[in-house]
Amino acid sequence: VQLQEMGPGLVKPSQTLSLTCTVSGVSIETNYYFWSWFRQPPGKGLEWMGAIAYSGSTYYSPSLKSRTSISRDTSKNQFTLQLISVTPEDTAAYYCATKKAPRGISTWNSYDYRGQGTQVTVSS
Repeated sequence: VQLQEMGPGLVKPSQTLSLTCTVSGVSIETNYYFWSWFRQPPGKGLEWMGAIAYSGSTYYSPSLKSRTSISRDTSKNQFTLQLISVTPEDTAAYYCATKKAPRGISTWNSYDYRGQGTQVTVSS
């Protein structure tokens, strides 16, 4: 299973950040897989942002729920993160990852496969 994040490296404050994770090796509709987004700001730890399940159900971190949306395109085997109203505090390396069960969904180390990450800077 391979995951590859894609998106703009630079976003202006107040705009919407959109990132896509392209998956190969398994269908994102395969039973019991959960597909997540994490981020790591400079000098800080990894933060789980949210996930979309094989069923299409979505789950979000309470701290980001009001600004985050995760969707999928099953025809392209991709899932997408949208983060609205970004500020410089949203500057981070963003990662997509997958695991085969919901247990530990917010725990980075519990994931079976992870993308290499993409750096996003929020700046005018």
